Amino acid sequence: MIEFVPMKQNRGLARRQFLATLSALTLPFQAQAARPKNRPNIVVILADDLGYGDVGAYNSDSRIPTPNMDRLAREGVRFVDAHTPCGVCSPTRFGLLTGCYPWRTELKSQVLWPWDKPLIDEKRLTMGKMLQSMGYATAAFGKWHLGWDWATTDGSKVNDQVRIGDPQREIRNAFAPKVQFDKPIKSGPTSRGFDHYFGVDLPNFPPYTFIENNRLTIQPTEQKPDSMFGWPGAMKPGWRLEQVLPEITNRAVGWVTEHANQDKPYFLYFPLTAPHTPIAPEKEFEGKSRAGKYGDFVVQTDSCIGQVMDAIRKSRTANDTIVIFTSDNGPENLTYPLNPEFGHSSQGPLRGAKRMLWEGGHRVPFMAWAPGRIKPGRVEKEVICLTDMMATVASITGYKLPQEAAEDSYDVSAALFGAKRQRPIREATVHHSMNNEYGLRQGDWVLIESPKSAHGAAEPAWFREKYGVKQHDQPGELFHLAEDLRETTNLYSQYPDRVKAMSALLKKYQDEGRSVPPRR
Repeated sequence: MIEFVPMKQNRGLARRQFLATLSALTLPFQAQAARPKNRPNIVVILADDLGYGDVGAYNSDSRIPTPNMDRLAREGVRFVDAHTPCGVCSPTRFGLLTGCYPWRTELKSQVLWPWDKPLIDEKRLTMGKMLQSMGYATAAFGKWHLGWDWATTDGSKVNDQVRIGDPQREIRNAFAPKVQFDKPIKSGPTSRGFDHYFGVDLPNFPPYTFIENNRLTIQPTEQKPDSMFGWPGAMKPGWRLEQVLPEITNRAVGWVTEHANQDKPYFLYFPLTAPHTPIAPEKEFEGKSRAGKYGDFVVQTDSCIGQVMDAIRKSRTANDTIVIFTSDNGPENLTYPLNPEFGHSSQGPLRGAKRMLWEGGHRVPFMAWAPGRIKPGRVEKEVICLTDMMATVASITGYKLPQEAAEDSYDVSAALFGAKRQRPIREATVHHSMNNEYGLRQGDWVLIESPKSAHGAAEPAWFREKYGVKQHDQPGELFHLAEDLRETTNLYSQYPDRVKAMSALLKKYQDEGRSVPPRR
């Protein structure tokens, strides 16, 4: 592990260690070397189902006001070619926290469903564990959706009957009465790198009550009414869907305020529950957008981000803090790709939506904010993936990643801080759909290894008609994004050599178990 120390203390270091220390630092951090707290606070805010075109900074035609997200873009760097490792949420969360492509796990398709086991192996290094070992206080507030080890009356597990990620509603509903809600919940966030956790597994999954650390805060003694959105199951008395987002925000703000000026730095992981369904904005946000109830929920989401940012600014620790804001996948297909009533496109200029392999399924807003380190208002075109956050945070904090960890995580700190690069940071990036379909991005080219005309979900016929998308009988798709961002012209049959080379690279990544070259 590389320690950050003031320059005057480096005289006693061996030359090799001294050079390693310098190489781990970016220039902005060298300027901060004399700070009492020699590692920055790390804040990761993850929106749920927020589209590339929902944010004003990414779409001038957005009908949703997002002043806090836009302020992040003005005061920090806005990436325009950032991607999630999958088109749905559980896999992306795994990739973000581990630096490993989620399709390397047993979850090849879908997401985790009620009572599924943990997706992150207890022995795997996570961002939280990494930062804990560096002396950070760590906390997560919000949607976990990465599995738990629920106590049951007979010791059985739902995955004894059904594979992880397979909905099988009848089996899961029949299993639910066995779950012992008054017992500790094992293998959750506090066993995967977080000192403290407060939130819900998912706002539309049982049990409908908050979880704090490894316990339910209030026992769910009632059943969710059919009129309430979500999977059937146990609910605490008086549970309201509208209360979830405000409560996790209040907890996150309080935690930032409490830990802002303590002796050790902190890592806050804030996975929002919005604007994912259930669409449940509070009354004060109703009518605040020109995009219906969904737009109003995005406005409330933006407000929650602003509250956390205000807490950071008021704590006078902005110069000691790095904030990363992004989304877990593209927008929900229910709003795809243009709401005819409101004229709002959550995908912006992109084709596709959540679950899909087209750009709208995995290209997401991504902003980073770090006063004194990141030049305000910069637009970054480097292609990055959310799996890169693991290696990037390791580089920033001086942690040496072991070879067996973060197999698909590139250090993109040079792009984050605006350092000059001679070549792209990533050799290529793997895309993945909800239905276990694969794509590969390399340079301006993207290969989709699927013969279907819709990847992961159905595409409206009127979209193809409006934008001139032609049906094809090719075994896959190849697009040149610099000339065809909307992915309307399939070049698969015209460039067989490129298809062959990209297919071979994708298979190499799949077979070798890593896409990042072995670390020195």
